[in-house]
Amino acid sequence: MAAKWLRRWVPGIDTALGYRRSWLLPDLRAGVVLTALLIPVGIGYAEVAGLPPASGLYATIIPLAAYAVFGPSRILVLGPDSALAPIIAAAIVPLALGDDARAVGLAGLLAIMVGVILALGGILRLGFVTDLLSKPIRVGYLNALALLVIVSQLPTLFGFSIEADSALRDAIGIFAGITGGQVNLTATLFGLGSLAVIVVLSWRRTRIPGVLAAVVLATAVTAVFGLRDALPVVGALPQGLPAPALGGLQWADAAALVAPALGIALIAFADTAVLSRSFAARRGENVNGSQEMRAIGASNIASGLLGGFPVSASSSRTPVAEKAGARSQLTGVVGAALVLAFMLFAPGLTDFLPSAAIAAVVMVAAAGLVDVKGFIALVRMNKVDATLSLAAFLGVLVVGVIEGIVVAIVLSLGAFVSQAWRPYRAELGRIRGLRGYHDLSRHPEGERLPGLVIVRFDAPLFFANGGIFDDFVRATVAAAGSGIHTVILAAEPITDIDTTAVEELLELDNFLASRGITLVFAEMKGPVKDHLRDYGLSGRFPPERFAVTVGEAVDAATGTLRGDLDSTQWDTDV
Repeated sequence: MAAKWLRRWVPGIDTALGYRRSWLLPDLRAGVVLTALLIPVGIGYAEVAGLPPASGLYATIIPLAAYAVFGPSRILVLGPDSALAPIIAAAIVPLALGDDARAVGLAGLLAIMVGVILALGGILRLGFVTDLLSKPIRVGYLNALALLVIVSQLPTLFGFSIEADSALRDAIGIFAGITGGQVNLTATLFGLGSLAVIVVLSWRRTRIPGVLAAVVLATAVTAVFGLRDALPVVGALPQGLPAPALGGLQWADAAALVAPALGIALIAFADTAVLSRSFAARRGENVNGSQEMRAIGASNIASGLLGGFPVSASSSRTPVAEKAGARSQLTGVVGAALVLAFMLFAPGLTDFLPSAAIAAVVMVAAAGLVDVKGFIALVRMNKVDATLSLAAFLGVLVVGVIEGIVVAIVLSLGAFVSQAWRPYRAELGRIRGLRGYHDLSRHPEGERLPGLVIVRFDAPLFFANGGIFDDFVRATVAAAGSGIHTVILAAEPITDIDTTAVEELLELDNFLASRGITLVFAEMKGPVKDHLRDYGLSGRFPPERFAVTVGEAVDAATGTLRGDLDSTQWDTDV
């Protein structure tokens, strides 16, 4: 029992125990490739967050190691994030008063608070929200994410930079930069050359990873030909080990960071949940939302304790890890160890790494997320799902990643409510020579049983559809003409009933009774019967008004002895 509990809370144990020898080389290669991206991104987002460069690297190293222990996803890469960095800056810069040491301490405290919130959410099993991330949403999200990442890397590929906070402004800024003569030809050649190396080696399926080859070649050429000053490069690394940096903080600081911590926790989990679920689906794996929430919480706490700041899953680094062949969290551990090693022993090596080569790596990885076939399949199979996928795609592009996902989820819930509000409903009848009771609208050759009306309503009964159910039954009875003495409700599809629907049901029963017609329930599920009893309707609907099967209800209504007709064992047609 203790071992099972430990594995549930520390999934890294299962990964370690089930680790395969064939995973080792791909994980090592992917870790080396990932390192080239971890360094510039960590430094860059630290600057955006108003923190020293070293903080960004600590916020890279520590969460990767922590997530390898506590994370359920095998390839998810955690670290500094573009969506969180501006919020972190807005929260800590006014409180830091220009003191870098205090800013680092406040950022660490903020990460710890975010981690505690997420860990508590995971303990309370609030990760169920990931169940709302349906396949159409994931397809639309990944397609939009791929486009956003590719577009965001174009300026770096061409050797210039822009400041924008939306896809549209990105596009405008890129166009202005290209037409305004900001393109760095040397950087562009490195970027396009790196793209060519990656693509060619991927097509030829060589043992040499294209991403690794592109990064090594670009760095070597820059160093050999002295091109460091001719194009943007990642730059030398700061030196030092991760260490606690929480001195000088007060309770008032914690109080001031409560609201930002809640907001960052929500964004971090939402972003990570979508990414984790999407990549797990691509790999045929499953992840538990609550377990994921606890893992992000633990990673943020570890980051805050050792000089880092709040982190979430990375939409740019995770695809790189997948594209490089990552098999397990060992990829992240290797990346973290190499970043630390470079900081300690070779901080100047990245001073020759062109930023354009890194942009090429990210763009190729992001392109691998595009799933046009998946969207086309949705269009062919289900127009509603295709519309939801398109809504997620456009939402992420137009209003932002998190906001776009929220829009898509709301639309998904709306579609669900719409289906439950106006569900499929049918009158059932008999077809000569065919067992069962069948939908008369789909089988015109069927016939209604004399004196009976059999109806089916394919949804739970609740406040929004109770009136539709009532109207449907009344209309069906009216269409059947005179001589009807029993209405049989094939109630198996009805999984619930609320108080508003109960009122509609009682009105329907009164209406039928006033015309000498008895309402009978067939195949009603036990929990729904329990609801009727809880509503105090046991007297109104006694046991004789319920039948185990539609056939039994038909026999009782027609006075047929059981066994006289095959219909006693017939089931309703779906």
